[in-house]
Amino acid sequence: MSGFREGRLAALKAKIAALAAGGRADSESLPFGDPRLDGCFLGEGLPLGQWHEFTGAGMEIETGASPAAFAALVAAPLARRGEAVWVLRRDDLFAPGLSGLGFPAQRLIQVCARDEAEALAVTEDALATAGVAAVFAEVEAVDLTAGRRLQLACEKHGATGFVIRRRPYGGTARPSASGTAAATRWKIAPAASEPAPGAFGLGQPRWRVELERCRGGRPGAWLMEAQAAFTWEAQDGPHPLRLVAELGDRQLAPAQPLRGAAA
Repeated sequence: MSGFREGRLAALKAKIAALAAGGRADSESLPFGDPRLDGCFLGEGLPLGQWHEFTGAGMEIETGASPAAFAALVAAPLARRGEAVWVLRRDDLFAPGLSGLGFPAQRLIQVCARDEAEALAVTEDALATAGVAAVFAEVEAVDLTAGRRLQLACEKHGATGFVIRRRPYGGTARPSASGTAAATRWKIAPAASEPAPGAFGLGQPRWRVELERCRGGRPGAWLMEAQAAFTWEAQDGPHPLRLVAELGDRQLAPAQPLRGAAA
């Protein structure tokens, strides 16, 4: 009897933690298929019906290439459920490149917004539209009010948002308060690929991935790569991303002084 009570108590605590964090305890999740990554989330996978933030560093803040590619692969399995909308600030999305990664470009609707305000408004409308499963939004920042509006739009029909932080024309970075509104916050950087054993040339695309914040869960850092065998139509196939290795805080060894040649 005590074991039953302990189980009920643990389940109740999990529900309370989810509600206190601002999420729904019974929300659906999209597992990555690796417990080292899925274990970071309260629901053993990326929570759906919420919005997530992806950012880069250096020139990635302007181009958004690595965060966009990674977010597209995270969302690729959702294409089985409905359409995907990509809200752009610059008309520079290369759809064949997404197809090469395994994202079904034929399910993609592209919208080019005139400014930041219009991009957020279009994103909100797309998330609240029936039949849309995923919405990608290239925006500079999301304040608390806009973040709450995006979340309410996600909850209307269960769509999932993927906000890609990008300054498409350069300039000074705008502060963002979205850290308290997004379900997760990711930092993505490109990593060197490795060919398969016995193969030559380039391997599958790789990224250094940092889960900086996860509502109700815990952060982590990994080296991840695209799965060559992924097909978005397969109902029980592998996730389009696979974990190569976990990354830790490795300190560089101190440089050794050069020794002069013996006289």
